[in-house]
Amino acid sequence: MLEGTDISKLKEDKVLGIKEVFIGIDVSKARLDLATYPSSKAESFANDKSGIKVLIKRLAKLRPTLIVLEATGGLERQATYAMSGAELPVRVVNPRQVRDFAKATGQLAKTDRIDAEILAQFAQAMRPALRPLPDAITMALRAMTARRRQLIEMIVAEKNRLARADKTVSKSMTDHIDWLEQELDCINKELDHAIGQSPIWLEDQQILLSTPSIGTVTSRSLLAELPELGKLNGKQLSSLVGIAPFNRDSGTLKGRRAIWGGRASVRSALYMATLVAIRRNSVIRDFYQRLKANGKVFKVAMVACMRKLLTILNSMIKHKTRWSDTFPQTT
Repeated sequence: MLEGTDISKLKEDKVLGIKEVFIGIDVSKARLDLATYPSSKAESFANDKSGIKVLIKRLAKLRPTLIVLEATGGLERQATYAMSGAELPVRVVNPRQVRDFAKATGQLAKTDRIDAEILAQFAQAMRPALRPLPDAITMALRAMTARRRQLIEMIVAEKNRLARADKTVSKSMTDHIDWLEQELDCINKELDHAIGQSPIWLEDQQILLSTPSIGTVTSRSLLAELPELGKLNGKQLSSLVGIAPFNRDSGTLKGRRAIWGGRASVRSALYMATLVAIRRNSVIRDFYQRLKANGKVFKVAMVACMRKLLTILNSMIKHKTRWSDTFPQTT
């Protein structure tokens, strides 16, 4: 399923002189506020099945060039999939980018209607590229992975509290920890079952697990939260994960490069895998030692090793090949 429609149709509309229409939709729990650009029409629809159905009919009449929504923690999901299913050109974007765009245009006020108008202007000015939407199975795996992460965080928090808790509440905390650990065991089994149901995912997981330092947790995180693995080049993936260094130069000043943004959960999993790799994976270990010998500090060397490991994993998934110690000559 794609976030978008036939590009040739958009080009045909342009040749025929059909006016481009850009739409922004601000998403809240109860409503979907729609604004168009350049006409600045504003409408509102209920954020439920019936409201989304009416929204789709309205959008079909408008024949939009591009529809933009912000990622809102899942509230946008139902509407986005409905629009994509209706072959409408929809794109979900990072809220930070839209807020920075609003500030750049001098718009500091914030209401649902204003946000929708800013999204429509953002669509026209920035024209974010259309890209594939994750399928239902991927979304389910991503949700289970996120839930596993939440359970681990709660277990750690409860154990920290238990260490300094009064005896009157320690039994309650111990019981809660036991329950959380049972839930964690259940979610781990569900994750394994979900991956086992897909021959493609099962094959990709086995490919990832063939890599020294990549374990079950990291492989699940990569499959669920980085579905672009094997489909993009190394530089694009590094940017998505947030391990691509950005320049900080101005005039004669040459600033220090720094990483920023990206998918924190994937970056965290990759960091832990790389931490093991610089000790147990001969390819990454040798690369790390060369960097350190050249005077690179730990953080710089680690990020470089994370990029190299990600590039190798990307190549492995793309070509359906397992780990080999010959990768230094092929990547």
